[in-house]
Amino acid sequence: MKLLMLSRSPGLYSHRRLKEAAEARGHTLDIVNTLRCYMNIAARRPAVYYNGDKLEGYDAVIPRIGASVTFYGLAVLRQFEMMGVYPLNESVAIGRSRDKLRSMQLLARDGIALPVTTFAHDPKQTEEVLKLAGGAPLVIKLLEGTQGIGVVLADTDRSAKSVIEAFRGADVNILVQEFIKEAGGSDIRAFVIGGKVVAAMERRGAEGEFRSNLHRGGSARAIRITPEERQTAIRAAKTMGLNVCGVDMLRSNHGAVVMEVNSSPGLEGVEKATGKDIADMIIAHIEKEAKPWKTRTKGAG
Repeated sequence: MKLLMLSRSPGLYSHRRLKEAAEARGHTLDIVNTLRCYMNIAARRPAVYYNGDKLEGYDAVIPRIGASVTFYGLAVLRQFEMMGVYPLNESVAIGRSRDKLRSMQLLARDGIALPVTTFAHDPKQTEEVLKLAGGAPLVIKLLEGTQGIGVVLADTDRSAKSVIEAFRGADVNILVQEFIKEAGGSDIRAFVIGGKVVAAMERRGAEGEFRSNLHRGGSARAIRITPEERQTAIRAAKTMGLNVCGVDMLRSNHGAVVMEVNSSPGLEGVEKATGKDIADMIIAHIEKEAKPWKTRTKGAG
């Protein structure tokens, strides 16, 4: 098979591993800088170019689109979808997952447990938002934040109000969520491929850090998740429409609650924690599923 990866960072562990796994299974995998792709929006003849060459003949595209280039990256991916190339994750599904508010709304619609989450635009509603979320301590998140950036823990209602007003002054959109104290600064990432949980790890934040992101000095270990947690992860991936994703959950007093569904999950943490060859599993999934025009949305937004 001839595979293409959209990525601005070919040297990242995850991207190197996917290329190694593809080549070990007898395929070729080209990595192109998403922002250097350009498109010909022609009737019935969509095309993507890179450094003067037409990108064609690919069996599948692996989108590893950074959050900062989501808009342009999804446009490029949609173009490949309209050319009939199989996407590991579809553009519409990635777009859903990147919009924290939309993803929460979709998960809630499908009855998937979430932390109590509130959202408002008018700063006059701050008191009501705090009340709906259950009062401090509260987690306040930028809608566009990734890897723990733009996430603040407010210990008191007064500090929560100050943080919300500061964000509002910067004209950014935020979510306010209940703080799941019983999680103890740890969360679970379930790695889902093709509707199955293939690996799970517990991530624990560094000393004094409530965020468990490995990029922030957190640690990870393999764990066995409960049937309920496994089913929650599978349902969350299905709701988002993602073939491959990381589902981040917290263990609350009332069961597993979903924090986020990541459409471009890193492989380093989960492979090193579990000893599983996740990259090989992803390529195997592509081998099984990749067929021309096998795209539910046909490039539609």
